[in-house]
Amino acid sequence: MQSLIVINSMVIGSLQHILPIVLAITLAIWLIKYAQHNLSETQKQNAIHYFACFISLTVISFHLYRILFDNYNFKTDLPLYLCSLMALLIPLFTYYRKYWMFEILVFWIIGGTLQAIITPDITDGFPSFDYFRYWIAHLGLLVVIFYFIFVFNMKPKLKSVFKSFLALQVYVVIMVLLNYLLDANYFYLNEKPKSASLLDYFGEWPFYILVGQLIIIPLFLIIYLPFYFSKRRKKLLGE
Repeated sequence: MQSLIVINSMVIGSLQHILPIVLAITLAIWLIKYAQHNLSETQKQNAIHYFACFISLTVISFHLYRILFDNYNFKTDLPLYLCSLMALLIPLFTYYRKYWMFEILVFWIIGGTLQAIITPDITDGFPSFDYFRYWIAHLGLLVVIFYFIFVFNMKPKLKSVFKSFLALQVYVVIMVLLNYLLDANYFYLNEKPKSASLLDYFGEWPFYILVGQLIIIPLFLIIYLPFYFSKRRKKLLGE
């Protein structure tokens, strides 16, 4: 019998795991194609901004619901983990559309959501509020960033890799301070997550933090490679 990997209530490779990914890919392709061929510049901007607001409102509603009706713990439940924080603030990016924001977010979103999608850390499975919040936030961020890549033709530069890395260090320092003040473990800086994760292969504290830091720039460079080869191809073709 084939063994199944279970993360909290989520079976890796199950319909609950695969279906939202397939739906998000379908939505991203349709939205990008529709925007490219049918929307004016203003409509393109409004469409993705409204979608980003939907992501943010989903996260806000989830936390308000938890505060009002559940045992909300400010040491563990605040939306301070990287993906949750990005999902909360993503309307700022879609509203202002600053390139420096894109430079940071393209690597944070693609690199940061990868593990979350492969090994989802969801307490309650379908059809719980947590389930929908988790996938809307993580997959929604990817839809937003690929929309900006293909609809607004935003592409990172090599120096964007290092800008994004330095911005991440600022975030880490802020989380260290907040963890100290709250006696918390946001961004898993004091302890690895209880569920299975890639950090399990990086040793114990504090070694998994050091190893994680060492692989960030190589990971960001790998994410940058398709943009580099695309730019090089255009130069060769004289486009």
